[in-house]
Amino acid sequence: MHNTIETIGQLERRVDVAVPIAEVEGEVEKRLAKLARTVKLPGFRPGHVPIKMVAQQYGPQLRSEVISDRVQASFNEAIRDQNLQVAGYPKIEPKPRAEGGGNADALEFQATFEVYPEVKLGDLADVTVEKPVVTLAPADLDATLDKLRRQRATFAAVSRPAAEGDRVVVDFTGTIDGAEFGGGQARDFTITLGEKRMLPEFEAALPGHSAGDTVEFDLRFPDDYHGKEVAGKRAHFVLTVKGVEETRLPALDTEFAKAFGIPSGTLDDLRAEVKQNLELEMKRRVESVVKEQVLRGLRSKAEFAVPASLVDIEAMNMLQRAAQNLMQQGVKREDIRLAPDVFRSQAGERVTLGLLMGELVRAHDLAARPEQVRTRVTEMAQTYEQPEAVVRWHYEKPERLADFEAQAAEQNVVDWALSKMRVVDKPTSFDALMNPGASAAA
Repeated sequence: MHNTIETIGQLERRVDVAVPIAEVEGEVEKRLAKLARTVKLPGFRPGHVPIKMVAQQYGPQLRSEVISDRVQASFNEAIRDQNLQVAGYPKIEPKPRAEGGGNADALEFQATFEVYPEVKLGDLADVTVEKPVVTLAPADLDATLDKLRRQRATFAAVSRPAAEGDRVVVDFTGTIDGAEFGGGQARDFTITLGEKRMLPEFEAALPGHSAGDTVEFDLRFPDDYHGKEVAGKRAHFVLTVKGVEETRLPALDTEFAKAFGIPSGTLDDLRAEVKQNLELEMKRRVESVVKEQVLRGLRSKAEFAVPASLVDIEAMNMLQRAAQNLMQQGVKREDIRLAPDVFRSQAGERVTLGLLMGELVRAHDLAARPEQVRTRVTEMAQTYEQPEAVVRWHYEKPERLADFEAQAAEQNVVDWALSKMRVVDKPTSFDALMNPGASAAA
């Protein structure tokens, strides 16, 4: 049967599908006859149920199945004839019958669908990628060792006033226009001075005060504060210092080194281990920074329409994943208030990037190679006690390699794009590389 594809939008297409009624009825009769040989109904032996009773009981369901199968087959044939790739799922509806028109011998349907876009990529030569060039300095090692010491810090109560680095235990009550507000009260709340986890006015009120002191101060919540009910408002706090504890860091000695898995217990070996780990983190972070720039550059040079149906599907998938995460955290399903629109913007970006990457992989033969996948699986396995067993497990079923194949293909695209783009070295400190937000704020 010849079907004409109608273009109704940039990516939208429509096709009319007709299924002969005689064909439907013939197939229904065949299925009823087959079903009658095994169906069980009260009062009848299997295979001896009158065909009329089988038709009465199962006829509507079978007719619906046959029509659905025939419509889908006719739609698929039309798509194959036109060599089209359908994006998402087609919307198939009964075709409105024109007054006095239509085909009385056929059931007519209308299928509306989207096709995949043609991806066009502009010249990448004028895209500049800044590659961080970092030299690990002794001060970076010292700072990391200091962080390790703070992770194992102990605290001791002191009678002196609170100072930078101390841990202070407080009770506080906040009011806005004389009324308490949600989240503005706490008992036995711990604040470590200098960590800057509290609003600046809050931390600034504590230095110089000892256990037993009461402090009153005002602060204004930022306009973009996460608690929208208090954002931009001025509050008054009454705070009581219940205790001041001094931070005591462990010594950099043999015991400390052994606690971090250094058998020799020497500081030189500990520093060497820390340096090796930092260099690995640096390498991964540099790759991430470069990849982000490459993907932005590719996106800026790509021109194509994005199928709304694929965005809808991705938004729904994201919603389902978010709901599952919330339920794993103890939130009841009926208490989850999420809608696909919340995820639509991010879903659109994901679909756009996925289409672009897929086209580049296809057009430039950038699919993951077996040795690339093997390398990634092996590197991941090194973090487990039995790396070889982990590798074997992943290779037992092909689907377990899917994530590694996607990562390798993505890296192939990045490497290909870098060969087309302008790459310049950018001297960067270790701290700026690992903490870009903090460095920018400073």
